Amino acid sequence: MSKKKVVFKQHKKLHVKSGDNVMVISGDEKGKTGTIRAVLKEKQRVIIEGLNLATKAVKPSQSQPEGGFIQKELSIHISNVQLIDPKTNKPTRIGRRLNEKTGKLERYAKKSNTTI
Repeated sequence: MSKKKVVFKQHKKLHVKSGDNVMVISGDEKGKTGTIRAVLKEKQRVIIEGLNLATKAVKPSQSQPEGGFIQKELSIHISNVQLIDPKTNKPTRIGRRLNEKTGKLERYAKKSNTTI
């Protein structure tokens, strides 16, 4: 009997996390800002509160006896969003550096050099 090797796919660290304030830099929602609700690492996509809405028809059920239409937030590719700099409130690129005190990696805004 031969044993199969289990290979784990490693994901790169992403420049945004849940709860970050971001601005959409391309697409239909360009220029709009919002807070990230969820990050889908495998698909490299994010869901932003109140942006990229789609209308979905819902059949009547016990939870919604009348049925009708609901607004649903769809995902946006992670390359189409940029983090908002907390100091200047403008979109900025993100860097990582080692914190000397804690020894952990921290994110910082490249425009203002402030820790996020």
